[in-house]
Amino acid sequence: MTDKSSNQMWGGRFAAGPDAIMEAINASIGFDQRMAAQDIAGSRAHAAMLAATGVISDSDADAIAKGLLTVLSEIQDGKFEFSTALEDIHMNVESRLKEVIGEPAGRLHTGRSRNDQVATDFKLWVRDQLDAAEAGLLALIEALLAQAEAGADWVMPGFTHLQVAQPVTWGHHMMAYVEMFGRDLSRVRDARARMNESPLGAAALAGTSFPIDRDMTAKALGFDRPSANSLDAVSDRDFALEFLGTASICAMHLSRMAEELVIWSSAQFRFVALSDRFSTGSSIMPQKKNPDAAELIRAKIGRIFGANTALMMVMKGLPLAYSKDMQEDKELVFDAADSWMLAMAAMNGMVRDMTANRDSLAAAAGSGFSTATDLADWLVRVLGLPFRDAHHITGVLVAMAENNDCDLPDLSLEDMQSVHADITIDVFAVLGVENSVNSRTSYGGTAPTQVRAQIERWKERL
Repeated sequence: MTDKSSNQMWGGRFAAGPDAIMEAINASIGFDQRMAAQDIAGSRAHAAMLAATGVISDSDADAIAKGLLTVLSEIQDGKFEFSTALEDIHMNVESRLKEVIGEPAGRLHTGRSRNDQVATDFKLWVRDQLDAAEAGLLALIEALLAQAEAGADWVMPGFTHLQVAQPVTWGHHMMAYVEMFGRDLSRVRDARARMNESPLGAAALAGTSFPIDRDMTAKALGFDRPSANSLDAVSDRDFALEFLGTASICAMHLSRMAEELVIWSSAQFRFVALSDRFSTGSSIMPQKKNPDAAELIRAKIGRIFGANTALMMVMKGLPLAYSKDMQEDKELVFDAADSWMLAMAAMNGMVRDMTANRDSLAAAAGSGFSTATDLADWLVRVLGLPFRDAHHITGVLVAMAENNDCDLPDLSLEDMQSVHADITIDVFAVLGVENSVNSRTSYGGTAPTQVRAQIERWKERL
């Protein structure tokens, strides 16, 4: 086969043939340059440790430290020229360091490998993202608490199967999301604590014969301790998987709330008005105000789920220790992190800016025979009926109200007594939605007193 036909087979993008393909598939600098700050922090800690243990001279360590700051400055200022021929961020930094300081740069890699170096860089990057996620969740929870406090006693319908079930309060509904995102906050903190072990010094897979001090580098980089097994240290990506798993659960919560905001802001519901900052108009329908931010949150969640599944598939068949497959971890985590942070920020903005329509909430709260359960409970509590009998009687009264095209409170006492003679005028006291929500005083219930107590509990917790 001629060179020309070979080049055609490889395609226009890889006109140079197999070498170009290998460079393209092998290089990660196009995405792992995002870890430049973490890579340089790890190298500075490693160089300081090598000097402290006598592996390299103080003068070399000092030159390395200053040179790395120069390289970092060039990267931050956009003056650094990344090379795919140098494959990754580690080799790009080391190559430039040699240009800046000369021969001492060659001593930096003593006692470590790219395997433990990349694991350290990636852990540092993921740890930073967990810290950002914690801040994002705290801000979102605070926004939800503000909404809950403002409407602690505003009645609205509670739903099951998206059908009106029982009256609840706006504050209670907001606090449900506080609990959900509170669990996400707990998972973020747990994941951070579990992953905070330093791989640096594990070298390629077996450790090193140099007298390094792994506790020193771990401490310098903010880790709790060095990892205890060098094989595991370089092959572990549990921290990335746990990040994606935590992000996926939180993303699911964000998507559920986004779905409710889409429904609630529709003309059919009018429960909330989203601000113009998080809505758009239609190109041809002037009356439209579209909840685009909520819809995009709902869509971006799929990217996080996809990354979680994809990295599981990458890791599932890998023997110990390091395999090049693991290079595929970063793009997945980077993209998922971007989507997660953006979704949290957008939800925070929508929640802070949205206005609940108290009148529409109240009108909907009394629809759909929402106090039927209160009627059944009254029959049990006051008349001493077995709950199943009370359930049946209430069902008959609901059917009667449907036939009369009215709601339960609109039935007359005579109508009710025609179904059960012992019903008294007192039953009407429980058929109002305000009375219904005020009666739900069990711990975690929708009564405003309970909602306010939970708000205070969360304020103290935060």
